[in-house]
Amino acid sequence: MATSKAASSKATPRGYRCAECGWTTAKWVGRCGECQAWGSVEESGPVSGPRTTAGPVTAAARPIADVDVETARAKPTRIGELDRVLGGGLVPGAVVLMAGEPGVGKSTLLLEVASKCARIGSRTLYVTAEESAGQVRLRAERVGALNEHLYLAAETDLGALLGHVDAVRPHLLIVDSVQTVASSQVDGSAGGVGQVREVAAAVTRVAKERGIPTVLVGHVTKDGSIAGPRALEHLVDVVLQVEGDRSSRLRMVRAVKNRYGPTDEVGCFDLGESGIVELPDPSGLFLSRHSFPVPGTAVTVALEGRRPLVAEVQALVAPTPASNPRRATSGVEASRVAMILAVLERRGGVRLRDADTYVATVGGVRLTEPATDLAIALAVTSSVRDLPLPKGIIALGEVGLAGEVRPAAGIARRLGEAARLGFTRALVPLGTEPAGVPGIVAIPVPDIETALRAVMNTAEAPGRAAARATADADGRLQLITTGDH
Repeated sequence: MATSKAASSKATPRGYRCAECGWTTAKWVGRCGECQAWGSVEESGPVSGPRTTAGPVTAAARPIADVDVETARAKPTRIGELDRVLGGGLVPGAVVLMAGEPGVGKSTLLLEVASKCARIGSRTLYVTAEESAGQVRLRAERVGALNEHLYLAAETDLGALLGHVDAVRPHLLIVDSVQTVASSQVDGSAGGVGQVREVAAAVTRVAKERGIPTVLVGHVTKDGSIAGPRALEHLVDVVLQVEGDRSSRLRMVRAVKNRYGPTDEVGCFDLGESGIVELPDPSGLFLSRHSFPVPGTAVTVALEGRRPLVAEVQALVAPTPASNPRRATSGVEASRVAMILAVLERRGGVRLRDADTYVATVGGVRLTEPATDLAIALAVTSSVRDLPLPKGIIALGEVGLAGEVRPAAGIARRLGEAARLGFTRALVPLGTEPAGVPGIVAIPVPDIETALRAVMNTAEAPGRAAARATADADGRLQLITTGDH
């Protein structure tokens, strides 16, 4: 008998599977050979050889031109900014995973989506596993989302959730959140790797079989990635990321994965006490309102996906007796600002070694692309000289270590947005000045020193101190005040 058991054990060797990406191996290893995750390989059962044979098909193959596309067309959610990111709306049978930090507004946004769909007579089922039904009802009352076609259920069991789907037969299903629903058929607590995979797979299967567009709310880890196994993102059709600073009302929704539309679109929303409101034109949020030009400010145009956003950079440079000046940033990368300060000191003749430097953006927007380098450099220089930049001018371009101003993508699109908001001049990298952008004049600059000269030569304005650029004995740029007019 012992010999028989040993032979059986050798005939059915154990297998191992990565909990993150699903990679399988015949023996245990400490690091996954596919996604390189440590400690994610666990025993999954005996390894079996390929035994699948041909079976009956669910539907006969047809020429691609005969396939009906009407059932796959996206249906608008009636929220334009969300439809922009989704690629037109929700596709029947599509599964969308919406992730973001706690308190960023995921549940409020989805409650607004549910309300919009219910108002046109579409049965919507909102399953909450994190809050009680009473809490969600109070939020719905506050944002005006009460409707007879909006059904609410508070469940944490997967079987009960599927039972609600059978009873209501919704046209839209929302599950908040996938990490708090558990199946009694799978070992482990809610939020575990096996539980999340089973819940997502079961909900996805029901959505595909019945053509129900489904939205799953997902948690994120402390580093910002979606919690749970990587297979969760592979199971769904669309992955949306909700971003926003708690100190700001601005919320941005961007697509990380989208099988039905682009992944370079961004939706903007305003999160307030009365709910969340879409912002079709958010550029004004990132500009301060001054009756006259203020030193230390510069305006640029950032691209969020394919969307141009006019944003203002502010800088404050103050002398300090400390041997190690302070460098503080908000909304911009500290390492990028440090590089720009070094270029200004070495290539532009702007003395910064004995001054504290603070750089921030207006409205809580984050500027991460290199095309905003020139605006940061001009804002810092303006603060050092206590001289405002000319009104109605923007700056675009990446600053290199040699002091050159490098090209930026989408110059024409950026200038078009700036012209729409009333800007009349723009500093652009040499060789990238576009033609056919009405209302704005492009000023090509090859390097940072030329950019400083160009701006200061046009800085003369009534009621303000005018300045002109000149060179000192060392060949470095100086700004000389010529008095008031």
